[in-house]
Amino acid sequence: MAYYDSLTGLPNRTLFNDRLSAALGHAHRNNERLAVLFIDLDNFKIINDTLGHAVGDELLQAVAERLKKCVRIEDTIARLGGDEFVIMSSRVDNPEHAAALAKRLLETIRPPFNLEERDFHITTSIGIALYPNDGEDNQALLKNADTALYSAKGLGRNNYQFYESTMNIMAS
Repeated sequence: MAYYDSLTGLPNRTLFNDRLSAALGHAHRNNERLAVLFIDLDNFKIINDTLGHAVGDELLQAVAERLKKCVRIEDTIARLGGDEFVIMSSRVDNPEHAAALAKRLLETIRPPFNLEERDFHITTSIGIALYPNDGEDNQALLKNADTALYSAKGLGRNNYQFYESTMNIMAS
């Protein structure tokens, strides 16, 4: 259990970083690309604050189940903490493949979640960083995907954005 999130059963940050390191080594040796998608639930804090952490935890578990249905078996989805999830998708031939995954994730989260006989409508924002263009190690890819995530939130939430180097200038 040291490598898995106790709430969702997904890999945690430690296991995700191990898998990402291995995938980066493979991608480098084989001249392949991979994508890191940083996912954050929009306005999740409101649910925790108004309905309590038990409902928030139930929602996180339901979100994790939906997200798992969007990824391939060779991909890794992890919960980093709070309402933050991350996906590493290997063998991404071009940015359109990462965009297609992001669109699938947005569509998968869009239908209401029925918890405690109530429907909850939530959205998500996604930031995408691609190896090798946007970083060549775990830290750079996660940082740049996170930067792109905040760009997505700044553009109204419920969307995805690819990392661009100009985002670092705007964040300064």
